[in-house]
Amino acid sequence: MIRNSKSLFLVAFLLVHAIVKAEVQPNSLFSDHMVLQRDIAVPVWGTASEGEKVTVTFNDQQVSATAVNGKWMVKLNPLKAGGPFVMAIAGTNTITINDIQVGEVWLCGGQSNMERHLGLQGGQKPIINWEAEAAAANYPLIRQFYLPRVGGSAEPLASVNANWTVCTPGSVKGFSAVGYFFARDLFNELKVPIGIIHSSWGGTPAEKWTSRETLAGNPALKELVDAYNRSISDYPARLENYKKNEPALLEKWAADTLLARQAGKSLPRKPSAPVHPVKAGDCGGLYNSMIAPLIPYAIKGVCWYQGEANNTRAKQYQTLLPVMINSWRSAWNEGDFPFLIVQIAPYKDMKPEIREAQLLITQQTRNTALIVTTDCGDSSDIHPANKQPVGARLALAARALAYKQRLEYSGPVYASMKKQGDKIVLRFTHGKGLAAKGEVLKGFSIAGADQQFVPATATIKGKKIIVFNDTVKDPVAVRYGWANVPDVNLYNSDALPASPFRTDVE
Repeated sequence: MIRNSKSLFLVAFLLVHAIVKAEVQPNSLFSDHMVLQRDIAVPVWGTASEGEKVTVTFNDQQVSATAVNGKWMVKLNPLKAGGPFVMAIAGTNTITINDIQVGEVWLCGGQSNMERHLGLQGGQKPIINWEAEAAAANYPLIRQFYLPRVGGSAEPLASVNANWTVCTPGSVKGFSAVGYFFARDLFNELKVPIGIIHSSWGGTPAEKWTSRETLAGNPALKELVDAYNRSISDYPARLENYKKNEPALLEKWAADTLLARQAGKSLPRKPSAPVHPVKAGDCGGLYNSMIAPLIPYAIKGVCWYQGEANNTRAKQYQTLLPVMINSWRSAWNEGDFPFLIVQIAPYKDMKPEIREAQLLITQQTRNTALIVTTDCGDSSDIHPANKQPVGARLALAARALAYKQRLEYSGPVYASMKKQGDKIVLRFTHGKGLAAKGEVLKGFSIAGADQQFVPATATIKGKKIIVFNDTVKDPVAVRYGWANVPDVNLYNSDALPASPFRTDVE
């Protein structure tokens, strides 16, 4: 009996000793084919045995740190663009990382329109001209770090199971389409390696990507945390209710599926048990599992295509997204890095208020840009197939904000209005001149004090637009593109479209 106790003690000691004596491992972000951000200090981190000295060697730099609580981090001095390079990470063991490039790194995040691959994806229309685009994608200096969907976590995760992929005609089919077009256009302009870190998930509202502490600390957003806590409390009852009704739900689903097949219609979704709020990533859960593991990997900025899931809460979104942006900037500790926001494209269920919210956010949040997509939508499909202009406009905005190139990156932005008799005169920023794509400017409406908006005639006069309707003698407000699917054609002389707006903003 004593001998057995001693044996158990020895086994336990050896197990603990093995755990404590863990090998040096870098974070998964630091792997073959990675791209490191140039011109700023570059953190490198990972795990090792407690108290172990870890030395990182890269080019002519050698930096060491001691593992504390099993974690270590060093910072490389700012790097110049180039490659391929090799990195050695040494402790009791040595890890060698090959084919490293130094250039520009961008995080591409959001919902399904950012998640959408360049290649074919079930249930979605093919990206326009995707086969030719893929065949031409010989860009070995463009790389993607693709985070798989990781279920939500109650606490921030330290790492993810992912790796870097070099852009080839074969691999690019699995790249984010928007991310690839952005990276390609940026590479062709800058001529330096481009790395995109892709972290997105279809159907996710912005609060899933914002830390719970940040939400709880904002009085206007605390209700999201309260609702989350209630959903956790209610989950057992909801699960039990589903289990009780599951046979009837499945029977109805089978009958509806048969009818849909016979009619050639889309098949209904199979009923499934409710997902636990933590696993669903609610209220900061996806921040914990799909953003926190990336911090503080050195980046240049963020391309963000999201908002569809916040469509019915546009007013709240005006607070929520800036709070998320500022919290990410604070967590990365790189200052106010550029944050480029793709505006929701025209679709039958997307309200104009969500586009307005995105416009206002970029006007009120430092170092942001709005990528207008009024000409890239599909009224019947939330996933429009025309992704090339989105990537191109993101690259334009990046060149202007991140790289300080003197170019126009935005379409006309409404600035002010002035009443002149029975007409309203609008002024705009961005662009040397205004233009209608087509013979007649369209998409404008006008109203008097009764707020009954009617279609209006709009004419361009230099950098101004004159708006009127003969039936409205005393106009007070103008709207442009104020519809779920706006029919609009106002551009500037740089061929960039104007965002929908209203002068009677609430």
